Amino acid sequence: MSKTLFDKIWDAHVVKSLPGGRDVIYIDRHLIHEVTSPQAFAGVEARGIDIFRKEKIVATADHNVPTRDQHLPIREAMSRKQVQTLVDNCAAHDIPLYGLGHPYQGIVHVIGPELGITRPGMTIVCGDSHTSTHGAFGSIAFGIGTSQVEQVMASQCLILDRPKTMRITVDGELSPGSSSKDIILYIISKLTAAGGTGYFVEYAGSAIRALSMEARMTICNMSIEMGARGGLIAPDQVTIDYIRGKKFAPQGAELEAAEQYWLSLYSDDMAVFDVEHHFHTDDIAPMITYGTNPGMGMAVTDNIPSHSDTKALDYMGFEAEESLLGKRIEHVFIGSCTNSRIEDLRAVAQMVQGKRKASHVSVMVVPGSKQVEAQAKAEGLDTIFREAGFDFREPGCSACLGMNEDKIPQGEYCVSTSNRNFEGRQGPGARTLLASPITAAAAALAGHIVDVRTVIKA
Repeated sequence: MSKTLFDKIWDAHVVKSLPGGRDVIYIDRHLIHEVTSPQAFAGVEARGIDIFRKEKIVATADHNVPTRDQHLPIREAMSRKQVQTLVDNCAAHDIPLYGLGHPYQGIVHVIGPELGITRPGMTIVCGDSHTSTHGAFGSIAFGIGTSQVEQVMASQCLILDRPKTMRITVDGELSPGSSSKDIILYIISKLTAAGGTGYFVEYAGSAIRALSMEARMTICNMSIEMGARGGLIAPDQVTIDYIRGKKFAPQGAELEAAEQYWLSLYSDDMAVFDVEHHFHTDDIAPMITYGTNPGMGMAVTDNIPSHSDTKALDYMGFEAEESLLGKRIEHVFIGSCTNSRIEDLRAVAQMVQGKRKASHVSVMVVPGSKQVEAQAKAEGLDTIFREAGFDFREPGCSACLGMNEDKIPQGEYCVSTSNRNFEGRQGPGARTLLASPITAAAAALAGHIVDVRTVIKA
């Protein structure tokens, strides 16, 4: 019987099928951070049970950490308490923690792949919606709620409804100025922020296969932004080459055996998906959002659609049919689990080298991990950023979500490489425009929104 990639992985992890169609699914890897784990630890302790398979858990601090002076005590009381609680819980239960000061600390969805913890064929969960990032490796990865975090701690399993399957095929070759971030923003603009609800999405096609692993992670990261349960991409030689040599990746004969299995993970030719969508890169230009959900996006050269939600436009201070080209901005944020990897930083550095940001714009460049930070410094990217007037910081979720010290002031505009532009996402009253790293960098230089293709040609 022909199967999709999703079906192959799901079926291999069914512990038991329950009446009514639900399955007990075994979880291979459980990632935790300081925000959604405290109640789960407390729940396990209240039951008087130990964590079932603590060796399957990896912890880091990312959401609440400051991105300056990480060697000093955290100033915000709530952030300090949450991070310390994670430290205490991990110590009490003997769970590996990559906390502040550790060379592996970083955003949970950055460190998993770069350490070789994330691998094809796995089931991976975390109390964070953007766990879908890890699906780029050909794994079933998705976010879970705090009660489910407790369930995994207690049993290493979850009781789940099987999602429907969707395949999104993107063919063609990206034109200069467009990137994987533009691909996913384009897809979401076409399918809407609810278009993937109830589905697990497989991305396929020549444009997807041509992407690096870091670019694939950007695609899968934002699957949740169209309502999907998660997204995944079939592993190939690009995947294997990325994993090989990572700190916790298999080695020797174990790696050879793993590679054979990984390359068997693909959707069969006759596999049937519940829904299929097809797109071509000829239609994908540099994108930018104009509203208050990621589905409200358009080519940077387009005008805001006439039928746009008036409440969202009022919040953003925009009008229907308005062009955003030339729109003044005050902030640029380059970072988050979507676009904080070394390839993202290299692209930005190449764009801004020898140039200077607009005087009225503040720019934060926040690497996704200590390893990314170290690599950027080794390549001299930090010097390029500083000479351009950019603020190169230490790792963390930073201004993606306003749960730490890095917030955008009320009413001000930020071109952001993160994944969400909800009202107040980057701080109370902040106005967020999502874009690719190079589109954000171009806006920082100009002081307003520009078509990055004109900067490339200049």
